[in-house]
Amino acid sequence: MIDNLLLGFQVALSAQTLMYCFIGVSIGMFIGVLPGVGPLAAISMLLPITYYITPTDALIMLSGIYYGAQYGGSVASILMRLPGTASSAVICLDGYEMTRNGRAGAALFLSAIASFIGGTIGIILMAGFAPALANFALRFGSQEYFLLMALGLVAASTLSEGSAVRGLAMVVLGVVIGIVGLDHTSGTMRFVYGQFELMDGVSLVASAMGLFGLSEILSNIGGRDRPLPTEKVSMRTMIPTRREFLDSLPAIWRGTAIGSFFGTLPGTGSTIASFFSYASEKKLSRNRARMGQGMVEGVAGPEAANNSAAQTAFIPTLTLGVPGDAVMALLLGAMIVHGVNPGPQMLQETPEMFWGLVASFWLGNLILLIFNLPMIGLWVGMLRIPYRVMYPAILVLVVIGTYSIRYSVFDIYQLLAFGVLGYILRVLAFPAAPLVLGLVLGPLMEENFRRSLMLADGHFTTFATRPISAVLLVAIIAILAVQIVLPLVSWLRRRGEAQV
Repeated sequence: MIDNLLLGFQVALSAQTLMYCFIGVSIGMFIGVLPGVGPLAAISMLLPITYYITPTDALIMLSGIYYGAQYGGSVASILMRLPGTASSAVICLDGYEMTRNGRAGAALFLSAIASFIGGTIGIILMAGFAPALANFALRFGSQEYFLLMALGLVAASTLSEGSAVRGLAMVVLGVVIGIVGLDHTSGTMRFVYGQFELMDGVSLVASAMGLFGLSEILSNIGGRDRPLPTEKVSMRTMIPTRREFLDSLPAIWRGTAIGSFFGTLPGTGSTIASFFSYASEKKLSRNRARMGQGMVEGVAGPEAANNSAAQTAFIPTLTLGVPGDAVMALLLGAMIVHGVNPGPQMLQETPEMFWGLVASFWLGNLILLIFNLPMIGLWVGMLRIPYRVMYPAILVLVVIGTYSIRYSVFDIYQLLAFGVLGYILRVLAFPAAPLVLGLVLGPLMEENFRRSLMLADGHFTTFATRPISAVLLVAIIAILAVQIVLPLVSWLRRRGEAQV
């Protein structure tokens, strides 16, 4: 592993790669600080830029945006009770109370330290466990890959926030949209309806920008500007007391362990990890009776869980080719566009990319720690940018970025269609993230499904007779039963009792 890490640092410390790492984490921090934008919209807008740089630099920059946003999300949560990212929502509970108690600086300092520790341990786990998982995945055939992707989609739609049925509906819609275009087996066009621009399929960039970027703009048109921060933060106020520092350490270690576990599971990720960490602190913390009143454990624990989960989420994405959330799906799509095949072969075919990415994670976390603390004043100043100024600039970038990929006006129409669809989904409270997962994994699932049936002469029993695929099939059935069938049975029982 040491030799591999040396190879990774040799790649990551090159001037060009280090520059893209710095650009990625800086943009991610900026996006994380601004509530309402999020890493999904930022990565969607910057996908077109990555087509003109090397795949390694592109992946390092996009990954930096993702975990950089986890750092910045806590700033608005602590200062204004407005989470910059969904995973930072729980930090509002104690972080904002610390601001009201005059301890905003200490809360920001401890959140940065917890982020660095959680992220660093997550990177170590990734470097240690990813190769072993990739070696195990070499035993997978097309049956296992199909069911593994199906498991990821089911878990992401049913175990995440919101209604399980609505999440599954979005997954199905994403898979259907994903199979639009040329059938690579028969060479026929499907669901094109005379639009030859759809031969290559629905544009991932246009769909992601529309669902997360343009829909955000449409949702905020005519809305009021958010409240502005009033707290002044200086370097002197950022030094925590000895008691605050000692109380935060156990919470950081617990949060790191929780985040590392949830990060490797499809469909969970940073948001569930941070909420689970906060719930654990309410049970295990020495100050559990005063949680919610400005305790440092309520900031340090969830923040460590947030960032460790962000790092370990790359393990299934890179070693198995199965993303756990929409951000990972976008990164997976970016790799496929660049001709990189994520999965167990990635460590053998492109070791410099994999280990360069791992090394860049630690360098990016170090850059965030070094620049985060002295530049708190700058981040607070960015929070004073009104929406009416920010969103027109975002709209221009979204349109230019979409058009610059193929210089096609049809892509702009796709952007508009997905923007309207994203707005409608917001109004109807349907999650858009599972749709992106289905869009990315749909073609890969179809390919492995058809290959499995061809190898088995059309017998569907091939998915149940192989040991690993049988276990995955049982897991899918169990998740569906727990999340959908049992609530349905309970509802029918209550309805019968009410009628009696």
